[in-house]
Amino acid sequence: PQEMVIGFHLLYNTARCLILLPSVGPMARFCAWVLPERPQANGTAKPRHLDPTALATPSLALANAARETLRMGDLIDNMLEAMLDVLHGKQTAVTQEVRRLAEDVESLYSAIKLYLAQMPREDLSDQDSRRWAEIIELAINLKLASDLIERMLRKVQQQKTSQRRSFSEVGLEELAGLHSQLIANLRLGLSVFLSADPESARQLVREKRRFRAQERRMAHAHVSRLQRKIVQSLETSSLHLELIADMKRLNSLFCSSAYVVLETSDTGALVVDDMTDITHSP
Repeated sequence: PQEMVIGFHLLYNTARCLILLPSVGPMARFCAWVLPERPQANGTAKPRHLDPTALATPSLALANAARETLRMGDLIDNMLEAMLDVLHGKQTAVTQEVRRLAEDVESLYSAIKLYLAQMPREDLSDQDSRRWAEIIELAINLKLASDLIERMLRKVQQQKTSQRRSFSEVGLEELAGLHSQLIANLRLGLSVFLSADPESARQLVREKRRFRAQERRMAHAHVSRLQRKIVQSLETSSLHLELIADMKRLNSLFCSSAYVVLETSDTGALVVDDMTDITHSP
């Protein structure tokens, strides 16, 4: 009898799914009509997870703040994707989109900061106090990253519009490779922040070292092209080296979450080995 009940429910649910599958599209349109997206006031993003009623429960409030901080990370990810388009010459519309994203980051950062400020730290447990510090530190780093990306795009736009110069093919390929590694480290850093997994944190530290080694190789390769008097490299030399340095700063901001996790785990020796990275971080 038990097997008959299980078999009946299995067949019933399978048949129901197959019958209702064609109605998914119409139902999606109906839900979109009944529950339309609310327009955002002043064109900036509004916090979705900062529930004031959760402030009475610190662990829940911190989880809400962490979720909102991850939204900031998603916006930074979008800004980096747009930056690659600008490097390839798509400027006007993309630059406007980046400005909008930067405003959204600023809006969420302010909301998170004010939300956390309503939580008196003296009433928090040691674990909650550490999490509070982690969230505000990541939010600050993401805000700094947003400002830095915006400045980088202004530099590229000025170079390509006022001076009408573009990167050499090899130079652009190098920047694109470094940019791809930068996005990967941002996503890994957000994952480390969310999971607090020591192994992922150690991987992030290794990726930071690999990024710095790659950045140095690219700077040396660019100088070699200057010695060979490649015209495009000569024209964009300052911008090229500045972008590499800016990406290095961004990478340090994205990888900072690794050290927080490692300091609270039993891997103190690794943290001591990496103190040079910490002291050189922005």
